[in-house]
Amino acid sequence: MRNRHLSEATAAGAAADVELAWDRGNDQWWDWYMSLADGPAPSAELVTLPPHDPGLLPADSAVVAELAEPYPLTPAQQRHFIDQSFVKLPAVLTPGTAARLRTRLREMLDAQVDPSVGFQSLEMMWLADPLLRSAVLSPRIGGIAAALMDVERVRLYHDNGLSKEPGAGRTPWHYDAHHFPLDSPDVLTAWIPLQPTPPEMGPLAFARGAQAWRLVAGVEFDKHGTSYDRRVSEIFRDRGVVVEDGAFAAGEISFHSAHCFHTAGANRTTTARMVLATTYFRDGVRVVQAPTMVSGDWQKFIPGAQPGEVVASDYNPVIG
Repeated sequence: MRNRHLSEATAAGAAADVELAWDRGNDQWWDWYMSLADGPAPSAELVTLPPHDPGLLPADSAVVAELAEPYPLTPAQQRHFIDQSFVKLPAVLTPGTAARLRTRLREMLDAQVDPSVGFQSLEMMWLADPLLRSAVLSPRIGGIAAALMDVERVRLYHDNGLSKEPGAGRTPWHYDAHHFPLDSPDVLTAWIPLQPTPPEMGPLAFARGAQAWRLVAGVEFDKHGTSYDRRVSEIFRDRGVVVEDGAFAAGEISFHSAHCFHTAGANRTTTARMVLATTYFRDGVRVVQAPTMVSGDWQKFIPGAQPGEVVASDYNPVIG
């Protein structure tokens, strides 16, 4: 059965055939990708969470100053990232800064995105908004990314504002090496929740173990249905892969590598789960030889870069 979110061109061929260019926008890409999550649609009554008080929200200048300060990583945190391909770091943001960024992202989503969409998204916000620019190009966030990858300089791939609205479903299992058309393992995403994120809200969840991706490397992708997500879940369960799916406290953020398999649960609360996700890569990385439809409208993020070329456009600045 053809996936209704695909054009006739991208739907053509076998279900695993993704060697085609995505021919719609990134909002349609998210509609398609979210439809690949296995399992029934959530039906239980939504939970109302206790109110969160972040205190007095800081001025934009205070947010900029906070994000310019370095975050000292411990040897244990760096080792965890090497061993597991992800790490969750406490208090990278103050609760007030997270709430201030949430307010700005909400304003931008409300102005630009259809409110009926259950998984709302915007990209390249740093080009239009100074406050979000200070977070996306933050020396603090970018410095953590460079330290975890053990590289001297990182560039931005793109930012992504994500709002999983109340009642929106699961995000399927995936790894970013399948998504980003960058020919290197030195790619990392910071997942920055902009509110405390309990299990009921669908926090990001990670397959533990840096080599977990190899267990599912042979699973055939299904661009029409949920068989890929279902099979990955089955293999991880059968092989005893532990899934880290705990809550995120206010200001806690995670970093995961391009080979870290991750998913996220449905939002079973009455509060939108809002996230700023920023992806960075080692300076000098090239575009893969054959980008696929799984990379969406990738030329929006690295304009002018052709397969095999080094990525260094004005949209991919060095951080810090």
